[in-house]
Amino acid sequence: MQRIIVAPSILAADFSRLADEIHRVEAAGADWIHCDIMDGHFVDNISFGPEIVRIVRGLTSLPLDVHLMIEHPDHYVPRFVKAGANSITVHVEAEAKHDVAKTLQQIQDTGCRAGLTLNPETPFDLIEPFLH
Repeated sequence: MQRIIVAPSILAADFSRLADEIHRVEAAGADWIHCDIMDGHFVDNISFGPEIVRIVRGLTSLPLDVHLMIEHPDHYVPRFVKAGANSITVHVEAEAKHDVAKTLQQIQDTGCRAGLTLNPETPFDLIEPFLH
């Protein structure tokens, strides 16, 4: 059986106590820290950007799993890499007008782990070509 990775999202954190919240999930055994990035366009909500990821990077040595729920994620990959991301996941829907393979390669070329995800209503066959 594969080991399950626990990656709590900082979106649920009390940002006025972010350091304490991160240390609490570290002590509880979290494997990674998950950062949900939302731009108000690809999804309705707005969360935070590379600066918060940079702050989180300074608070923990755990891997940072950055989930880009944004339009044109390829434009932002370098900023999140510089901020300290270890893993970057993009949505196949956000890349529909772009080259998904190119964006995934862009992420991998930085040394980050690349991930691809889809919304529940999106047909699974859109990501099948990327399953190895």
